[in-house]
Amino acid sequence: MNNFSEAQKSAAVERPAISALCLAPMAGVTDVAFREVCVSFGAVQTCSEMVSARALVYQDKKSLTLLPRGKGETNYAVQLFGHEPELLAAAAEKVIALEKPDWLDLNMGCPTGKIIRNGDGAALMQNPRLVGEIVAAVRSAVGGSAKLSVKIRKGFDNGNINAVEIAQIAEANGAQRITVHGRTAKQLYSGLSDSSIIREVKKAVSVPVVANGDVFSPRDAEKLLQYTGADYAMVGRGAMGNPWIFAGLEAPGLYERVTVALAQISRAAELKGEYVACLEARKHFAWYLRGLRGATRLRDKISRVTTLGELRGIAVELCGNL
Repeated sequence: MNNFSEAQKSAAVERPAISALCLAPMAGVTDVAFREVCVSFGAVQTCSEMVSARALVYQDKKSLTLLPRGKGETNYAVQLFGHEPELLAAAAEKVIALEKPDWLDLNMGCPTGKIIRNGDGAALMQNPRLVGEIVAAVRSAVGGSAKLSVKIRKGFDNGNINAVEIAQIAEANGAQRITVHGRTAKQLYSGLSDSSIIREVKKAVSVPVVANGDVFSPRDAEKLLQYTGADYAMVGRGAMGNPWIFAGLEAPGLYERVTVALAQISRAAELKGEYVACLEARKHFAWYLRGLRGATRLRDKISRVTTLGELRGIAVELCGNL
């Protein structure tokens, strides 16, 4: 099964899909195969894994592999990170020339230590002037070839809550959409996301706003959109192993989960080769089985998978003949 129609047909549509759910960019997760699955279940926008502007400009081969658009990705963004306006502008021009995405997204929200130490990601929220220079430089480089969005956090830490200021600066310099994650960089992913800061940003800018943080179910998305007034909600960790969220559905039973997981991993094997796809399948397959009774006993087997045959063997053990 190389598409997802069977799983979609077998999922009883108990409620209409939420038409405003985007898939968040996630390093090591949102490759083409996974994005295609999410699109098939109703994601209104998808985004590449984040790409280093510096690496892209200096011809890093791995960075180039992160750019291609998948099948069905009609509203596709490439996300760039960096802190040097001229390099980000050059990288944006290169992305446009190579892939022609619908959107370019600037990462100003990644909280991981390696990114922060280099002055990238959420570290930029400590330098509003530089934020403006970056957005202006990329806007000029992109022209009308793609729309420009910026992803930010609540602030860098509790002493520096400046999402509203940064959003206004981004808009003033040409950003056409703002995504706000309701945690500070220092929080990483701990504690609760603060949806009130997203509401404040929505009131402060005229461009569309995407609400991000703690969307793990269709109801979470509905509540977040209603409270914040945001135009879209973005799903990150809540989509891992659970593309059904984009259809407004709770995750289904074992058979459907395994069927879609195998389809995704088979597609990844077409794109990356079987060995690499199976190494990456260890986490994806485990995510699909998360929360199901009896699945934990197979965790060790999943962690040692190296071929599609082995993976199908586990699927048969779980479900019988597929």
